[in-house]
Amino acid sequence: MSTATSTAQRLMSGLAVVAVLSTAATWSAELPFLKALRISPLIVGILMGAVVGNTAGSRLPAAWGEGITFSAKKILRLAIILYGFRITFSQIAAVGVGGFILDVFMVSITLILGVFIGTRWLGMDKETAIMTSAGAAICGAAAVVATEPVVKAEAHKTAIAVATVVIFGTTAMFLYPLVYRTGLVPMTEDVFGIYIGASVHEVAHVVGAGEAVSAATANTAVIVKMTRVMLLAPALLCIGWFLNRQTEQTDGAASKLVIPWFAVGFVLVAGFNTMDFLPADVVTAIIDIDTFLLTMAMTALGLSTVVSKFKGIGWKPIQLAFILAVWLVVGGYVLTQVLVGSGLGAQLS
Repeated sequence: MSTATSTAQRLMSGLAVVAVLSTAATWSAELPFLKALRISPLIVGILMGAVVGNTAGSRLPAAWGEGITFSAKKILRLAIILYGFRITFSQIAAVGVGGFILDVFMVSITLILGVFIGTRWLGMDKETAIMTSAGAAICGAAAVVATEPVVKAEAHKTAIAVATVVIFGTTAMFLYPLVYRTGLVPMTEDVFGIYIGASVHEVAHVVGAGEAVSAATANTAVIVKMTRVMLLAPALLCIGWFLNRQTEQTDGAASKLVIPWFAVGFVLVAGFNTMDFLPADVVTAIIDIDTFLLTMAMTALGLSTVVSKFKGIGWKPIQLAFILAVWLVVGGYVLTQVLVGSGLGAQLS
């Protein structure tokens, strides 16, 4: 058997295992209690992978390693590119200037605040601090796994960052509608939708929180949220530049700026999607495929996550995620009132 054939077989065997687990995760996410909590297949996938990896890790064939790594690296990049089919530039235009500025402020301040607090105050490693901050700032688990190749983080650090999204994103999904119905937030339904879209972690959590108020709130929240998702690409470029600057300051020599080309591909795909060349059912099918590819990437990360590697990380990521969650609730409310008020709500209604 040739070396190329042997390599291909190892790759396919690992991919097959990841695909089977991802299929199980996709099916499990449809269970009523998980669906009610808006737990996506991505989250189920990383949990399922982590369980398998930690209970049977030493007994798993080494030949599967290539396929698992391929899923966590290459398939992930393809999935982020295809993520652009969820967005159109017209959605961003619908948000208006005030909503767009709000999203830019929320993403940039959350990232800067998270990295500063995480590395300077809590003494965290910069990879975990950046990924935890990206998950809170942009689009939850998808942002975490998109940031991982840029910061070159280990799988267990990615898993920790994803866990913070699950904890605080799910909490926000229940908290926001509850606070609104108590009358503590003096906003119209549309403006409250803007507030949700600008400050809640996951797209699924945004939908859940918005629908708990009204259909109009959910629609507005999703539009604003997808603008935050669109900011993923420039955020990744800024993170790459930041890490490059730190390397220069540490080593004293200029280093080559690594551009995350999959982020550029993400923007190009969003631009293509804006032109509306493809039928709606085809775009829906692509999004379904993309969700499965993201689930494969997350499952592979879970398989590579060993509990023993978490020693030394402690509760710091949870502490950082809590601080950022408080900022998103309070800072998001203040900025929404200042930058948007009732004007944008009328525009989007």
